[in-house]
Amino acid sequence: MATTVSMPQLGETVTEGTILRWAKQVGDTIAEDEVLVEISTDKVDTEVPSPTAGTILEILVNEGDTVSVGTPMVVIGAEGEEAAPAEEKPAEGEEAAPAEEKPAEPEAAPAEEKPAEPEAAESAPAAGEKPAEPEVVEADSAAAEPTPVKEEKRSEPEVDAFFAEPDETETKPNLLSPVVRKLIRENEVDVAQLSGTGDGGRITRKDVEAYLASGPSAAAETPVEPAPAPEPAPTPAAAPEPAPAPEPAPAATATPSGQGGDEVEIDRIRIRTAENLIKARQTAAHVWTSVEVDYERVERVRQAHKDQFKTAEGFSLTYLPFIARATIDALRTFPVVNSSFNLEEKKSVFHRNVDLGIAVDLDQSGLVVARVRNADGLRLVGIARSIRDLADGARGGSLGVDDLTGSTFTITNPGPFGSFMSAPIINVPNVAILSTDTVSKRPTVVTDAEGQDMIAIRHIGYLGLTWDHRAFDGSTAVLFLQRIKQNLETWDWEQELA
Repeated sequence: MATTVSMPQLGETVTEGTILRWAKQVGDTIAEDEVLVEISTDKVDTEVPSPTAGTILEILVNEGDTVSVGTPMVVIGAEGEEAAPAEEKPAEGEEAAPAEEKPAEPEAAPAEEKPAEPEAAESAPAAGEKPAEPEVVEADSAAAEPTPVKEEKRSEPEVDAFFAEPDETETKPNLLSPVVRKLIRENEVDVAQLSGTGDGGRITRKDVEAYLASGPSAAAETPVEPAPAPEPAPTPAAAPEPAPAPEPAPAATATPSGQGGDEVEIDRIRIRTAENLIKARQTAAHVWTSVEVDYERVERVRQAHKDQFKTAEGFSLTYLPFIARATIDALRTFPVVNSSFNLEEKKSVFHRNVDLGIAVDLDQSGLVVARVRNADGLRLVGIARSIRDLADGARGGSLGVDDLTGSTFTITNPGPFGSFMSAPIINVPNVAILSTDTVSKRPTVVTDAEGQDMIAIRHIGYLGLTWDHRAFDGSTAVLFLQRIKQNLETWDWEQELA
């Protein structure tokens, strides 16, 4: 019995995915739990295993297509079951004809009296009736009829016909990725001139680039083939053209784009990031507020415990866990900052737990938000461990979709890169995001135990909060930041590390 595999729910908030690559093709056998397809979601690429063993009967979604959760993607039959013969039998008339011949035999006489009935037309084997019905024309039943149809399509650009009629070629249509198709279309390359070096003759991006890099002579050969006679005529006329000064002008206009810079294909994570950030800017009413924080108390504890902590944990004790711990406490005090806002449904969701999102830089190749689940149940050391594990997993590509979705509040940490003040974009559906900037020594006014003011050198930094004005107002934003500031400047951090 055939099994239809649909687009799975790859995460709590994931509603769709893009098909990147089919690991198997129609007719291939697959084992249970063997990789079936690679799917890209908003944050991560995931390999989906086959839920059953068998033979791939039909692929319903092409590579590059984006489909919603629950959309049928592929049909898997029992082992040894063949998909192609099952589809070809009706076209050949081997099974359909006997089934229709039974009612057709007693009606053989009136068949001529009712030529308009489709049943009579199908049952009548007369060859003269088939050309009159375009629906009956098939490649293997009337060889003379389809030939002019294909020739008319070939009169159009071959690339367009190739994509519009993928059934005309048995292998190449399924061997082109969306990136390769775009490259072929933009450069008007004749697919017939390409030879694939990938698995199973797959035409890869390198194959197209190698063809284009072979020089203008190779590209010029393609248009000469269909009409060799007229080509020699314009050749003598082309010789005097370079002489006038105006001719180089159009050539110079076309070349600066190539000489001015290299065109680079945008990768999926950058495309997703761009789409999500534009959507966030268009959705949330962004406002930015900041406060100055004296980190001197935190710095003293860090210096006292940094060696012991690194020996025990294997990584350095930074400011981020302290800030995260102080922020979680503030979120419990101001639950509206730990909410999600939905204007269309006219509802706000106040989350019971704090699932803290931490923005992780992927070595300048992208940015993802990893989630510390139930962060409000962790103390400082536990938060530090969780952040470290998520950062390592994100850079190593080992995080799942649920690790990269579902945060209720986000912290981004550009401070280690030397930022002074940052105004990040909200990670919608969150209603706020906190930016932690560089901490450095600065002269500042402090008050001693006797109430006397003095100038002292302290470790000073700034916290910036971008918040959604639809969800709450400026007073809440400032009080929330002041609570974080107070926690960082007054808490007994020694106890947190005990």
